[in-house]
Amino acid sequence: MRGPDEQTNHMFSYLSPEQRVRADHPLRTIRAMTDRVFAELSPRFTKMYSDMGRPSIPPEQLLRALLLQSLYTVRSERLLMEEIDYSVLYRWFVGLSMDDPIWSPTTFSKSRDRLLESDIASAFFDAVIGQAREAGLLSDEHFTVDGTLLEAWASLKSFRRKDSGPTPPPDDPGNPTVNFHGESRRNDTHQSTTDPDARLARKGQGREAKLSYAGHVLLDNRHGLVANVCTTPATGTAEREAAQLLLDASAPPGSTVGGDKNFDVHAFVAAVRALEITPHVAQKAKGTAIDGRTTRHPGYAISQQKRKLIEQVFGWMKTVGGAAPRRRTRRLDRDLYRGGVQPHPPAHSPGEGNVTSTGHRVVRVMANTHERSAHAG
Repeated sequence: MRGPDEQTNHMFSYLSPEQRVRADHPLRTIRAMTDRVFAELSPRFTKMYSDMGRPSIPPEQLLRALLLQSLYTVRSERLLMEEIDYSVLYRWFVGLSMDDPIWSPTTFSKSRDRLLESDIASAFFDAVIGQAREAGLLSDEHFTVDGTLLEAWASLKSFRRKDSGPTPPPDDPGNPTVNFHGESRRNDTHQSTTDPDARLARKGQGREAKLSYAGHVLLDNRHGLVANVCTTPATGTAEREAAQLLLDASAPPGSTVGGDKNFDVHAFVAAVRALEITPHVAQKAKGTAIDGRTTRHPGYAISQQKRKLIEQVFGWMKTVGGAAPRRRTRRLDRDLYRGGVQPHPPAHSPGEGNVTSTGHRVVRVMANTHERSAHAG
């Protein structure tokens, strides 16, 4: 018998969002993890806000919404607000009832910027690290370090000479005509008018040059969890400079670090050994800084095999987490983030990078926990 296509709009519903989300949904595990983190961060949230004025978006709900944006590949805050508004699952995860009004996208974006400009995003990142360490899912023995380019929120048309004078009004303000034919554009002579800190960079010979920043990740080889992350200007030496800072902050003496041939430089190898860390970087064909004293050990071959896991992190961040190019890196005048320490040179969007990498971390924690439970069973 064919069922009737009745479209009656009921005025009341007797099922709460809690009842509608199935018991084994993955977001339940993530929600439990974030609730424990927010309980620890609650005193810091209280100090951030005044006792007077209108109530803001609760920071717990704002961070849960940002986590949803990374986990479900939502391309913008405006679309995120729309999806939270009509999704029972999203409302339950964020902490909104069915009758609670959704926030304005502009209000959400401004509240997000204010929150991420503080150290809350890094504290959120570190608290998830603490949970992974308590669960035995973070090793202090073997690491991999690498970097990738993150496309900046700036057009190549904005990359102009630093000494150029005022330009006449464009023919089309929305998409002006710019002729770069025959002009040599370099970072020392040119600068973006919309994002002055973005630099022209390319991944390799013959590849397209784009205005970018450099993202850096320190990965735990044993469980594939991100141990630390930062973003820096895209210079030719940014990967090695950031790697030293990340290792100094998160890798204890006696550990090992794997890397590609870009890290096979005498100065970098010497700096890593000065930290009492063994460099297991890939060897160049000529002029290598790694000799048989390192490569003869079985651990070197294992590090070279495990270092490929870091590409999965970059792939997840860019395709799922939205690091680039769907949601490009926004400019923030912040110092380089590394585990709460902020050395120079300046970096960009550390808050967004922390939220995205935290999203990857909670997914990995869930996967490792499930694998352990399966083996135990």
